Amino acid sequence: MSDSNVTPIKDRPAGRKPPWLRVKAPTSAAHNATRKLMRASRLHTVCEEAACPNIGECWAKGHATVMILGSVCTRACAFCNVATGRPDQLDPHEPDHLAEAVAELGLEHVVITSVDRDDLADGGADQFVRCIERLRATSPATTIEVLTPDFRNKAGALEAVVAARPDVYNHNLETVPRLYTEVRPGARYFHSLRLLDQVKRLDAAMFTKSGIMVGLGEETREVLQVMDDLRTAEVDFLTVGQYLQPTPRHHVVERFVSPDEFAELERLAYAKGFLKVSATPLTRSSYHAGDDFQMLRAAREAKRSQRS
Repeated sequence: MSDSNVTPIKDRPAGRKPPWLRVKAPTSAAHNATRKLMRASRLHTVCEEAACPNIGECWAKGHATVMILGSVCTRACAFCNVATGRPDQLDPHEPDHLAEAVAELGLEHVVITSVDRDDLADGGADQFVRCIERLRATSPATTIEVLTPDFRNKAGALEAVVAARPDVYNHNLETVPRLYTEVRPGARYFHSLRLLDQVKRLDAAMFTKSGIMVGLGEETREVLQVMDDLRTAEVDFLTVGQYLQPTPRHHVVERFVSPDEFAELERLAYAKGFLKVSATPLTRSSYHAGDDFQMLRAAREAKRSQRS
C-alpha cells in the first residue's frame, strides 16, 4: 500500500454498508445478564453509549468497557455518540460499584474509560486513580487498562494516573492531524501525542496503546505518518478500525475500507515496530482487549529474548 497507488479516500464514495460490517443483534442470555449487572451496579459502558457494533459478542463473553465520570461529555466530537451537555454529578461510590461488577463477572482484564470532564479541576484523573486502587484491592489478579481523555493539560492529572500503575495506558488519536478541526475540534493532535510520550517518560515499562479510525476522509500517507508519530512516542499497541456514523448528525462515512486494506495497514504497522497491532473493520479500542494484552506481553518477552 504505497502512496503512489492509493486513491485519496475523498475520491471513493462510501456507498451502502458492506457485508463484512453487518453484525447480528445481541440476543444471548449472557449478553442480557451483563446488561442487568451494569444497570444494577449503576455503571455506564462505552459499549452502549457509543453504539459499538461488537456489543453482542463482547457482552456474551462477559466483557464490557466501563465508562466512569458519568454519561455526559463536555465536548462534542463529530464521530462520537456519547451525549454532550451539562455533565453528571460525580458519584463517589463509582469505584466501589466498578469493583463489585468486576468481581461478579470474574474478569481477568478490565478496561476503564470515561467521558471528557473539562469542568473538573483534574479532568477526572482522581476518579481513575480511585478505580484502579479499588480494583487492586478487590481483584488483585485482574489486569487493568485505562483509556483516558487528554485531561486538557491539567497539572498533575496524567502523572497521577500513571502513578496508580495501570497495566496498559491507552489514549486514542482517533484521526489524522488534518481532520482534527472537523472530527475532534475540542482536542489537539500534538497534545495527545505528547501525552502518550509522557507516559513512557514517567514509566518506561508501562504498555501504551492508541487507536485511529479510517473512512473519515484521511489518505493512506497520513495514516502512515500517524504510525510513525506513534512509534516516535514509543507506543506499543495500535488499533485501526472502520468509522461508522452513529446518527445522521455525525460526520459522514467517506468510504468503507476493505478487509484487504486493513490487512495491509496491519502489516505496515508491524514493520514500523509496534509490538501489537489490531487492524480490522470491526476493531475498536477495547475489542478483545484481554486476549490482546496477553499477546502484547508475550511479544515484549519475545523481543527481550531476542536481544539477550
